[in-house]
Amino acid sequence: MAQILDPVPDQSRDHPLCCYVNTSSSIQVARITNIPNWYFERVIFPGQRLIFEALPEAILEVHTGMMASSILSDQIPCSRLVVEETASETVSEKQEDENLMISAV
Repeated sequence: MAQILDPVPDQSRDHPLCCYVNTSSSIQVARITNIPNWYFERVIFPGQRLIFEALPEAILEVHTGMMASSILSDQIPCSRLVVEETASETVSEKQEDENLMISAV
């Protein structure tokens, strides 16, 4: 997955794919500030899912918006937000498998 706006600074390592979901009813701002030479900040609306690449040692800060202010709600290590990428079958591949089963009968 390419992060076009602010790529992860260390290109020599693999960057796990991470996911954070805003389960609150408030707008949140997600930031990573503990990685030198990298600026990562995104607005996340209620119910929205944020998928991003990060270094395993990165810490996602979640700020919840209030009237003219924000409160640091949570700090989550990105290593806890890692999602596994799986290859999914396409519809045509499933149909081919079904056709093979039918012809074998």
